Amino acid sequence: MGGWGRHPDKALTAVQVRGLKVPGRYADGNGLYLVVEPSGSKRWLLRTVVQGRRRDIGLGGVSLVTLAEARDKALAYRKLARDGGDPLAERRKARATVPTFADAAEQVHEEHKASWKNPKHAAQWITTLRTYANPHLGTRRVDQIETPDVLRALSPIWLTKGETARRVRQRIGTVLDWAKAAGHRTGDNPVEGVAKGLPKQGERDEHHAALPYAEVPAFVARLQSSDQGEAARLAFEFLILTAARTSEVLRAEWREIDEAEALWTVPAARMKAGREHRVPLSKRSLEILRRAKLLAGDSAFIFPGRSTGKPMSTMIFLMALRRMKLTITAHGFRSSFRDWAAEATNLPREVAEMALAHTIENRVEAAYRRGDLLAKRREMMEQWSTFVASKPKSDKPHESSA
Repeated sequence: MGGWGRHPDKALTAVQVRGLKVPGRYADGNGLYLVVEPSGSKRWLLRTVVQGRRRDIGLGGVSLVTLAEARDKALAYRKLARDGGDPLAERRKARATVPTFADAAEQVHEEHKASWKNPKHAAQWITTLRTYANPHLGTRRVDQIETPDVLRALSPIWLTKGETARRVRQRIGTVLDWAKAAGHRTGDNPVEGVAKGLPKQGERDEHHAALPYAEVPAFVARLQSSDQGEAARLAFEFLILTAARTSEVLRAEWREIDEAEALWTVPAARMKAGREHRVPLSKRSLEILRRAKLLAGDSAFIFPGRSTGKPMSTMIFLMALRRMKLTITAHGFRSSFRDWAAEATNLPREVAEMALAHTIENRVEAAYRRGDLLAKRREMMEQWSTFVASKPKSDKPHESSA
């Protein structure tokens, strides 16, 4: 602790910064100080000369700005001041151009709505943010939004409007990814850590379109031992393992499968986004296909209906769920997969989004489209397959009381 005299360069360490408790100023060197307040709060301060005058410039609190980040900021400001600039004026100017969340959401929507084929989806995208996110985040600048802010926006609807809440979470993440790409914020997307603060959906209500991901292994075990036809059981399990849509699975043809590469390529004409989608196949998925081949005979479809020239009925999964007395939907397993990916893996969000063939709505994630993250998605789908085949934590998933 001391005054404003000369000090050696990089005198502080991260351990010291965490451990210092006595109020005062602690020099790191080159004008950078750690200020410990009597209240116990800690902040960074840069003392430098700006246009001939000594100025003190706050660099943020320790809870938000690390020692390394404080040094980087201090260096950038010192260079600017040395060249005759005014760091404070530049910072005020930069802050004035940072949009609020509401403005950023409108801009993202405007930039991307032309690429969405479904006008209804485009309208719903911005409406959900205006309704559920803006009351909590709308007036905040995008560079000020942190995980607790996102948590406050999602908590009121997380258990009562589960599917909507998941979509709002995804869309908030898209807006903040855009903000980072546009240079309005730095660091990780705060949406990525919000799952740890939210309760598990489904714990208070048994009637959900999507099965909680923890119950998927029990469902698959029950499905495999059920009295459903074998082809239907295989098709349903294949749908779960690939996180694909019902129509994509039921209309799948053998020519789309490359067994040697363990790859299923769904043509653009059958994809919701109108873009070809490659699905890496897990070992279990390949086992299902080999068994399905024996059942399909000479049909071009992997899962043919009663007539080999036609696919299974789109009602096949719904009827199976009804016989199992479950009020979930086959499509809901995509949500189960998405929640598992977010809460049980360390893989980036864009990997799961690409596995679901969701439209990439911002420049940051869109950059990954060039390689479609196939290797990482292959790893993810094998992990998902292992999880699905794991020993169930309960004998069976929630049943309807009906």
